[in-house]
Amino acid sequence: MPVASGSAPADDAPVPHYARTVRLGVLDIGSNTVHLLVANARAGGRPTATTSHRSVLRLMRYLLPDGSISPEGVQGLVDAVTAACERARAEGVDELLATATSAVRDATNGEEVIALIEEALGQPLQVLGGETEARFTYLAVRRWFGWSAGQILLFDIGGGSLEIAGGADELPDLAESVPLGAGRSTVQFLPHDPPSDSEIDALRQHAASVLAPVAERFAALPRPDHVIGSSKAIRSLAKLAGYPVPGWSGIDRMVLPRKELKDWIPRLARIPADAREALPGITADRTFQIVAAAIVVERAMKAMDVEELEVSPWALREGVLLRYIESLEY
Repeated sequence: MPVASGSAPADDAPVPHYARTVRLGVLDIGSNTVHLLVANARAGGRPTATTSHRSVLRLMRYLLPDGSISPEGVQGLVDAVTAACERARAEGVDELLATATSAVRDATNGEEVIALIEEALGQPLQVLGGETEARFTYLAVRRWFGWSAGQILLFDIGGGSLEIAGGADELPDLAESVPLGAGRSTVQFLPHDPPSDSEIDALRQHAASVLAPVAERFAALPRPDHVIGSSKAIRSLAKLAGYPVPGWSGIDRMVLPRKELKDWIPRLARIPADAREALPGITADRTFQIVAAAIVVERAMKAMDVEELEVSPWALREGVLLRYIESLEY
């Protein structure tokens, strides 16, 4: 029963179901990390993150020539999932939303790997297709920037794939995924540390070739009001080659210009991976694949005729949370 205006609820009054807070965990099993995000959520409310726990795997290192994940990689994955589940229990998570993206999705032994992950989880695993991954991420970005952002073009690069989505509504008008992830591109095109000029040119040409037909399809959409990049790799590149949004004090509001990013690529490539951590924004788990990430993102920006992009602090995990919150009853 509603509380009368001006009065306080009794101590033992039941909490309205729409006001109840649930503690959710989103477990993102990606190509580079197994990342647990714990957040408090309620129907109609904004999720509030409380805990973030990551295990760095770089699964692309464990891909065998036949496209399967090696036994060592599978064991590392199961161990990381087990540790994340233990952390979720310790955090008092009410429900765990477990998702997997391109590394598991594309592996030739994916069914076996999924079965082992589900055994460690004790529940089903949601394996996201590339387009679904792009749609979840787009939802998070749309909510973060709001309706006033108008037409959005989104780039999100992970370890295994690059997602691109565009639109002006809650759902994108077009969403695509291409196999140009930073980890995948590093393994396929940049096997040496540091990479050679010919290796860099080969990746640049390959990315341009893959992106050309995608860019043609996105050219049919209205010109974007905001071009947005999400993912840890893009945030790292923005801290390295970008600048803060003028007049904004928040650490996450960054802009990444294509010209500065392009200028940084040969400089990054000359530095061995173990020395890149000394650069602004480059964390230990990104040192090996940051060059490939920079090349792919720069080629994507060029293909789409984009000169700079804004960085979103929300991405796939927040999109999964938001979609779940929509299912809660008011």
